[in-house]
Amino acid sequence: MSTPVTQYGCLQGVPVLVTGGASGIGAELVAGFSAQGARVAFIDIDSNAAAALCDRVGAKGSRPLFIHADLSDVTAAQVAVREAAAALGGISVLVNNAARDDRNDPLTISEAEWDRSLSINLKPVMFASQAAIPFLQASGRGAIVNFSSIAYLLNMGDLPAYGASKAGIIGLTKTLAGRLGPLGIRVNAVLPGMIVTERQKQLWLTEDGIADFVATRQCIKRPLLAEDLVGPCLFLASSQSAAMTAQHIIVDGGVF
Repeated sequence: MSTPVTQYGCLQGVPVLVTGGASGIGAELVAGFSAQGARVAFIDIDSNAAAALCDRVGAKGSRPLFIHADLSDVTAAQVAVREAAAALGGISVLVNNAARDDRNDPLTISEAEWDRSLSINLKPVMFASQAAIPFLQASGRGAIVNFSSIAYLLNMGDLPAYGASKAGIIGLTKTLAGRLGPLGIRVNAVLPGMIVTERQKQLWLTEDGIADFVATRQCIKRPLLAEDLVGPCLFLASSQSAAMTAQHIIVDGGVF
């Protein structure tokens, strides 16, 4: 990571689980928590990307643990969460990051496409959290950080299922915060803006499109990268945000 990040002593040795951690934003989160000295595991379906990430992070310090699972399968996802807890000696921080921003036309989207999107983008947030709750409570300082998106705020016409999922994450964040607060678990969310990742460049973004969006829609006049999400996530996971729950932080460069 090229951007300096605050060192949080309270994250040293803390067991952290990241969903969808093999690439994109998730990979930077795995690297970021590892750089804090946390014990990190991540769940993903992409074994090749996961192996490369483990090598990259392990070359600089402690090697993260990769657990292969399809997060859209509730049973598999919950088994993976429990496997991570067993390997790490618990879970103090859960980062629900896994997502796919597939495009669909509301006029033609099929039920299968709708269900598939929600099964990846929304369902795992609930059921990974559910499986992690006993470990988060036992830690005495549990924190869940859910990744939503500003997409549902922008009237984007080609993201009906994704947008609904990301809006749902905000509602779920508040519901979980209300239920889990008495158990000593905080639940907050991060809403990224247009984050330039390799997947985005391969599928949706062009250099001209990125430059135009930055120039005309962002207050901060540079492209946002996955590493820009690390600092806010670390803050929400740390004791520095100990009085924060049911909140969300927008990280979009000031989109207007």
